[in-house]
Amino acid sequence: MLSSLRNIFKVPDLRNKVLFTLLIIALYQIGTNVIVPYIDFAKVQLLEQQAKSAGILGYLNLFSGGGLLRMAVFGLGIMPYITSSIIIQLLTTVIPKLEEWRDQGAVGQKRITQTTRYLTVVLAVLQASGLVYVFHTGASSLLGGSVNNLINNFTIYKAAFIVLTLTAGTAFVMWLAELITQRGVGNGMSILIFANVVAGIPAGGAGVLSEGGKIEFTVLLVLTVALLVWVVFMEQGQRRIPVTFAKRVVGRRTFGGASTYIPLKVNQSGVIPIIFASSLLYIPVLLSNLLPFAGFRTFVNAHIQPTSYLYVLVYGVLIFMFTFFYVYVAFDPHQQADIIRKQGGYIPGIRPGPPTERYLARILNRITVPGGLYLAVVAVAPGLLMAAWHLNAYPYYGTTLLIAVGVTLETMKQIDSQLMMRNYEGFLK
Repeated sequence: MLSSLRNIFKVPDLRNKVLFTLLIIALYQIGTNVIVPYIDFAKVQLLEQQAKSAGILGYLNLFSGGGLLRMAVFGLGIMPYITSSIIIQLLTTVIPKLEEWRDQGAVGQKRITQTTRYLTVVLAVLQASGLVYVFHTGASSLLGGSVNNLINNFTIYKAAFIVLTLTAGTAFVMWLAELITQRGVGNGMSILIFANVVAGIPAGGAGVLSEGGKIEFTVLLVLTVALLVWVVFMEQGQRRIPVTFAKRVVGRRTFGGASTYIPLKVNQSGVIPIIFASSLLYIPVLLSNLLPFAGFRTFVNAHIQPTSYLYVLVYGVLIFMFTFFYVYVAFDPHQQADIIRKQGGYIPGIRPGPPTERYLARILNRITVPGGLYLAVVAVAPGLLMAAWHLNAYPYYGTTLLIAVGVTLETMKQIDSQLMMRNYEGFLK
């Protein structure tokens, strides 16, 4: 391992990329600790202590490195961009224009990326306006705390300036992520998410130790090691579908005749189903603070909490269902079968066209079942223990583990491939 790390710094180009990525991460962490103007810092600190692991925005706070509850310049983080990307990806299947752009290759992808950026800014404005409303009107119970009126001497001008600051911070974060993708190592958005969730692990572990005790902490640590091995094993798993391309003669030259494969990962959807499930479960919490029904509010406060067995059960079922939904959005068997046919390829033993589509759909169903169960178990297992022990310190530990391991493996693969190109021994053997 140490020799592999030394190999990174032997290659000037790769060394510069790694150092540039670390510099961007450090800059981002600074932005998550700079409070926006006109916010009462003492009240922000109190709210952060109360709502560190609960509330309607607790999950979003995980992806902002804690900057959301601090009302930091980078408080919105990259969640507007993630939400925008998911929305555009879903709309691609129903809006003909977006589908046309998707099929145009690099030119169409550039237009989709630009549309995603514009939608990100719109979502950032909406989310920032909602935060200002929450912090000012005394609705901070949505955040999981009881601190009200965090904005000193509220005026429309101050509110507009805070919204502008948070939106500009989101746009700047989006630019930083694209810089990592272009000049650094790995996918920029994934790297920033990784930095955010990993930054909260020490504090989360300390919270479990102080709230539970040494026995609970040790059991959770053993479970972490077991889940870590399982996540690495499952993230590497894939089903390779062979594809053969027919030979074509153009003039005096022969093209095609090669064989390749389509890699279908067991976890084809990543952590997107977890984000979907968490967002859906926050709707009842939001409604309980808006609807004047005491019974409904009591039920939500008692059962729709990360430490409730009902919450954990529903959470796991939703993750499993959303896994199937997102896999079929990200990998459309009809589209893949059509691409293979247009390129003159075929799966050995399977006729092109509808038979190929049915074959891909059947294989996708067979590998998505274990993939969905795997995501649900990893996300739910720590939650079950914390529900049994009534621990509230770190309810999103399973999600953190999935993100950290997944991004680490993908980044290591990119570094490994660049080392192999230069005849150096890489990480993965």
